[in-house]
Amino acid sequence: MEYVIEYVVFLAKTATIVIAVFAILSMMVAAGQRNRRHMQRGSLHVTHVNKELESMQQGLQRSILDKFSLKRFNKAEKKRLKDEEKKLKTDSGETRRRRVYVLSFEGDMEASGLESLRQEVTAVLTMAEPQDEVMVRLESPGGMVHAYGLASSQLLRVRQREIPLTICVDKVAASGGYMMACVADRIIAAPFAILGSIGVLVQLPNIHRLLKKNDVDFEMITAGEYKRTLTPFSEVTEKGRDKVKQEVEEMHELFKQWVKQYRPVVDIDIIATGETWTGTQAQTRNMVDAISTSDDYIVDACKESDVYEVNYEIRVPLGEKLGGALQKAMDKTLLTWWQRLREQRQF
Repeated sequence: MEYVIEYVVFLAKTATIVIAVFAILSMMVAAGQRNRRHMQRGSLHVTHVNKELESMQQGLQRSILDKFSLKRFNKAEKKRLKDEEKKLKTDSGETRRRRVYVLSFEGDMEASGLESLRQEVTAVLTMAEPQDEVMVRLESPGGMVHAYGLASSQLLRVRQREIPLTICVDKVAASGGYMMACVADRIIAAPFAILGSIGVLVQLPNIHRLLKKNDVDFEMITAGEYKRTLTPFSEVTEKGRDKVKQEVEEMHELFKQWVKQYRPVVDIDIIATGETWTGTQAQTRNMVDAISTSDDYIVDACKESDVYEVNYEIRVPLGEKLGGALQKAMDKTLLTWWQRLREQRQF
C-alpha cells in the first residue's frame, strides 16, 4: 500500500510539472503572437555616406601621412568646411546643404525588392525637396510585367514631386530593368553594363504529346473564350497561339510608348528590337546620359551635398529567408548561363 501511495504522489508531481511547463509555453506563445501583431513590417536604416568616407579617409591618412603633413591637412580641411558653411548661410542664419538620397534596387524575376523600394520612396518623399536629389543604384535583368510596371511607378512618384531622379546602372538594367531606368531624369551606366532588351517574351513548355503518349488525360473547364490560351498540358491551337501573340504585341507597344514618353531623346524604332547593348553602345543610342559608376557618382556628390543611403529591411521568418536566398541563387545561376549562351562573348 505504501508503494501505491508513493506512486500516486509521483504521478501527481509529474502531472503538476507537465501542466506548469505547458502553461508557461502557452503564455510565451501567446505573448509572441501579440508582439508579432504589433511588430512593424520592417525597419528603416539610414547611413550618412559623407561620414563613412571621412572615416575611411582619416584612417588612411593616419597610416600614410607623417604628423606634420596630417596636421596641415586637418587645418586645411577645417578651413574648407568653414568656408562652405559660410556660403550656405541663409538670410535667417540657418544652413541647409543639398541632400542626395541613395536607394538600391536589385531585381529578380518577381521584382521581390519592390516592397522595400516603395517604403524607401515613401520615407524619402517625407523629407526631400526639389533642391535635393534621389539616386537609385539599379540592377535588374527584368521579369514579370505587372511587377516591374509597379516598380517603375514607384520611381515615377519621385519625378512627379519634381525631385531630380538619377539612375545608376553598374551591371544590368534590361527589359523591366530599363523600364524602371527610363523614368529617371538622368541615366548613368558603367562602360560594360548591359541595357536594353525592350521587348516582351512569353514562353512555357508543353507536354501535351507526352501525356497523350502515356494515355494521361488532362481536362480543363473554363468560362470565357480566352480564359486560357496556352497551357503546359493542353494542345496548342492556332487560335490560342494567335491570341497570345496579339497580347504580346500589345504589351510591347505599351512598353515602347512608356520608354518614348519618359525618354523622348531615343529613336524608339531602333532600340525596341529586344537587343541589348553595353553602356558605351547605349550612350550612342541616347539610352544613357553619361558613362560612370555609382561609386564615382556618390563620391562626387559628397563634395557638395549630404549623401544619405536609405534602406528599408523587411522582417521575414527564417524559413522564408532561406527559401528566398535559395531562389535568388537559382535565379542568378540561370541568368548567368542564359547570358553566356546568348552573348557568347568572352575576353
